Amino acid sequence: MAMSNATLPSGTATARRENDRARGESRLVQIVLIAVSLAFLLLFLLLPLAAVFVEAAARGWKAYGAAITEPDALAAIRLTLLVAAIAVPFNTVVGIAAAWAIAKFEFRGKNLLISLIDLPFSVSPVISGLVFVLLFGAQGYFGSWLQAHDIKIIFALPGLILATVFVTFPFVARELIPHMQSLGSADEEAALTLGASPWRVFFAITLPNVKWSLFYGILLCNARAMGEFGAVAVVSGKIRGETNTMPLHVEILYNEYMGPAAFAVASLLAGLALVTLVLKTLLEWHYGDAIAASRRH
Repeated sequence: MAMSNATLPSGTATARRENDRARGESRLVQIVLIAVSLAFLLLFLLLPLAAVFVEAAARGWKAYGAAITEPDALAAIRLTLLVAAIAVPFNTVVGIAAAWAIAKFEFRGKNLLISLIDLPFSVSPVISGLVFVLLFGAQGYFGSWLQAHDIKIIFALPGLILATVFVTFPFVARELIPHMQSLGSADEEAALTLGASPWRVFFAITLPNVKWSLFYGILLCNARAMGEFGAVAVVSGKIRGETNTMPLHVEILYNEYMGPAAFAVASLLAGLALVTLVLKTLLEWHYGDAIAASRRH
């Protein structure tokens, strides 16, 4: 028969009271932290996001439709999609190759390669844009040669692609490298022993094992590519209808006191962000173990 608190030794009763008090304090701390986090999200994330959509529709859907279908806005939308459609597949292929080499092989310069992959995270996007101007601008190191061969990179589509590729390069590789390392190479070695070619091993074993981490990295890469501002602003020249992506077009409209039109285009970017967030959440919900494995070091 269980002893009541009254019959417990004084030391045991005191310890229980202290544990109860500690659990109560922990519960209070938990509630406070949750409340602070929710308040922060409400004030600095949800309210600004809601304000974008409210302001976008403030003058009615007709004005909204006119703002996102006028020629400069359509050109910005097409350019944003085109840059992302080129930069994201390129970074996907190169990121897979880099992750495969780093995770599955030992070679001289491996640590240097890892550092180079992380370089865009440590360099300001504006600085990276200035570097491309220094290299390929009219007064840059290769400017004279490019002009002599009638090749235009800065203030043109190639410059936008280069800047976007640079700032978004780490996302795919950084999702895949730790995941591939955690999986090891036993399956690949067994397949090679049985006579499978390296490409067959890659497509039949390596790639299926990391597919959800790969998709997660592509998702993040695409979101950054469409929303990139700093590096693209430097190399674009902000030429209406030619080199303005959606973020740059929003800035120009806002600076010209065309608030509703700016918020209308911004709402498209916000919508893309929400779609990315939903897909990201679904991936983490259904394939959390695989994604968590990709983040272990």
